[in-house]
Amino acid sequence: MLVPLEAARAETRAGNSRFLAILEPVERVEDARAFIALCRAQFPDASHHVPAFIVGGGKSVTEFCSDDGEPSGTAGRPLLAVLKGSGLGNIAVVVVRWFGGTLLGTGGLVKAYSEAGKALLQQVRTAELVAGMRVSCRLPYHVYEKAKAAFINSGWDNLREHFEEEVLVEADVPQTSCAELEHRLSDIGSGKLALHFIGPVTMRRPLSG
Repeated sequence: MLVPLEAARAETRAGNSRFLAILEPVERVEDARAFIALCRAQFPDASHHVPAFIVGGGKSVTEFCSDDGEPSGTAGRPLLAVLKGSGLGNIAVVVVRWFGGTLLGTGGLVKAYSEAGKALLQQVRTAELVAGMRVSCRLPYHVYEKAKAAFINSGWDNLREHFEEEVLVEADVPQTSCAELEHRLSDIGSGKLALHFIGPVTMRRPLSG
């Protein structure tokens, strides 16, 4: 499944109104609803906060949109249609509108919210979801640089380091790279470095630059 790699924003204008489209990658419906609430709280002076999200993929998909006070069918549905057309899942978008005093009409609103969504998606880098494993390893300082390079070459994400008597490294690694990483760490540590498997995770692998 293709998903957005990271958050993004884009601003457009129609008539005298300002539209700020905000995107957030999400994993659950609860995450999407929390993001929508956050946007409302961040921009309380806006006239409308029009949301749309797609969570899940395949046969397990939840879609949602709302016009948030705009005329029925002129805001949320056009925005959701743009998201569906992108082919992305696990995506939540809110288009924040500040009314500028000029009525856009039904067609104008549909165009404005559609264009806000399209402008936003042009800013988005995409990723694919891959199965990963959260792992950890304690590294003596004299092998730290070589071991970290092994983690980097494995395609790690979400790296965390704790510097104590030794360096505790935790990271998410694609499952397809775990065996090779384990082998490289064994070579670097002359068989004394143990890779501990914490549990499975879902990772985002970038597809676009």
